[in-house]
Amino acid sequence: MVTKESKQRGRPRSFDRATALEKAILAFWENGYEATSVADLTRVMGIGAPSLYSAFGDKRSLFEEVVREYGVRYGSFTDRALEEEPTARAAVERILREAAVEYTDPTHPHGCLVVHAATNCTSREVEESLRARRNAWITVFESRIRADIATGELPADTDASALARHTGVIIQGMSQQARDGATRQELEAVAGLAMAIWPRPARTDTPHHAA
Repeated sequence: MVTKESKQRGRPRSFDRATALEKAILAFWENGYEATSVADLTRVMGIGAPSLYSAFGDKRSLFEEVVREYGVRYGSFTDRALEEEPTARAAVERILREAAVEYTDPTHPHGCLVVHAATNCTSREVEESLRARRNAWITVFESRIRADIATGELPADTDASALARHTGVIIQGMSQQARDGATRQELEAVAGLAMAIWPRPARTDTPHHAA
């Protein structure tokens, strides 16, 4: 005999999880972690608190999934540039120019969720997690820069640590500027200036012609 209890256990969710997650991404992206309450989330996701906890866990667990999914849906341009470009300079230039586009896209909140979500955050665990993600990118940039120094693509005296940190500063600054109303064109100009300070390659492949 099928009981009422077994029917409830077998009943499928009455909402689309992927759609609800996308709405949570946009809410955290727009308002940050601290300012987004569970009540805000249930309202924008169109579900009750029991459904939220059942499907995603608590607010922090949901946010961790949001950050991972944000990286796949909106932040993957950084990974692609690092994978596809042959040099650190080319990768960083592409990242900055694509950030200017992504951070000002009118179809979603401006800036970077990983940068903005930490604003006024009182959760030490969340703050440290976001900081670790941002610092991880600087470590990747530094690794790529050091690799280019080793091959002669950059001068031997290039300060890899400072140049990587500079890249992180520019990316985070572009995120905040986008939230403050900077346009794509204005951020592209910033990207151009940021790249102008990069050291020129130590070697040249230009052949010397006899007079």
